[in-house]
Parts: sequence; C-alpha cells; structure tokens
Amino acid sequence: MTDIMVVDDQILIRAGLVAMIKAMPGLTVVGEAATGEEAVSVAASAQPEVILMDIRMPGLSGIGATERILADGGAAPPKVLILTTFDLDEYVYAALRAGASGFLLKDTSPERLFAAITAIAGGDMLFAPTVVRRLIEANAPAERPLKPAPALDVLTGREREVLLLVARGLSNAEIALELFLSEATVKTHLNRLMSKLALSSRAQAVVVAYETGLVTPGNAQS
Repeated sequence: MTDIMVVDDQILIRAGLVAMIKAMPGLTVVGEAATGEEAVSVAASAQPEVILMDIRMPGLSGIGATERILADGGAAPPKVLILTTFDLDEYVYAALRAGASGFLLKDTSPERLFAAITAIAGGDMLFAPTVVRRLIEANAPAERPLKPAPALDVLTGREREVLLLVARGLSNAEIALELFLSEATVKTHLNRLMSKLALSSRAQAVVVAYETGLVTPGNAQS
C-alpha cells in the first residue's frame, strides 16, 4: 500500500480527493490538512509516502509547506505532487525549486491522478502536459532553431525519442508504452541522456528539449 496525505484548504475538494483515493487500489489515506502549517505537523506524524499539495492556502502556502516537509523528511522524505487550479503562474516555478515531484491540475481525471501518484511514488517525476506546454510558451523566445542544436548530437536516436516524450509530459511508464519498451529500459535511456547532457533533474531535461528546438510549443501535444 502507498500512504497518501491530502492537503487543501477547501473542504469539499479535500473530501473529494480523499474519497477518490480511497477507491483506488493499493492506496490509503493516512492524513489530511487544511493549511500549510497543519500539513507540516501532520506529515511529521503520519509519515506519508506521497503528499497531494494545494498551492494557495491561508498562512503558510503549499510552497512553504513543501520546503519545510522535505527539509524535515530525513533520509526518505515524502514525494510531493502539486494539485493546482492555476496552470500558469510563478507558483509552479516555486514548487519546482522547493522540490516537488510533479504537477497536475485539479480537473485531472481519476485515472491520470492514480498514474501520477504511482509514478512519483516510484521515484519518477510527472508534469501535466498542459502545464509544461503553457510554461514554455509563456517564456519561449520569438524565434527557435529549426532543428535540434548540436548539443543533442551526443544522444542516440532512442535517447532523443525518450527526451521528446519527457518534454511532452509523459511518465516513464507512459513512455514505455509509447515506445514498446520496458520501464527499466526507459529509465536507463533517461539516465544516460541526462548524464550526457549534464542534467540533474527531469525538469532540466524538459527545458533543454525546448531550448534546443527538439520540441516546440506548437508540437508539444499531450
């Protein structure tokens, strides 16, 4: 079983998420919180594996709570999945810097939520494709290279395919299905391409894919 904690200041949303998670196989809810301060306290006692974290809450925000929870999490801190109504604002960047493992919008389907929880519980990172696309579009320069920059020449064809799908917001499991590979093989390709490009996170891989023109806002479809 994967232990889940739900943090949201709106009781109806929180109750809905709790009910949804309880209906999902292999998941159990071990804690709830309505504020950032409460989230820090409950996380310390309940020790969840995954936290669904709202961003905008009175007092301590979800960003601040994420920072404190991960700082106090010891050798095995929980994974934080940001659930937000706001798919394009500075909070997403702040959450990434705070160490969040993924971002989904609150209108996501139960199936997508379950896949996201499963992915980040297994050490993956997951970004809703709409979040990735709109973040890049909002910060993209007016002109882009017509083909990938020479920096990507160090990658094999398969590694480029994996990078492209990562940039489109797919999890390792989804990439495995797309390319007819095992999830372990996808992880190997991802680790190798990140090593070749001197990247330390999946988020950096997404940025490189856009900056080099491997993916452009117009073709970054979910």
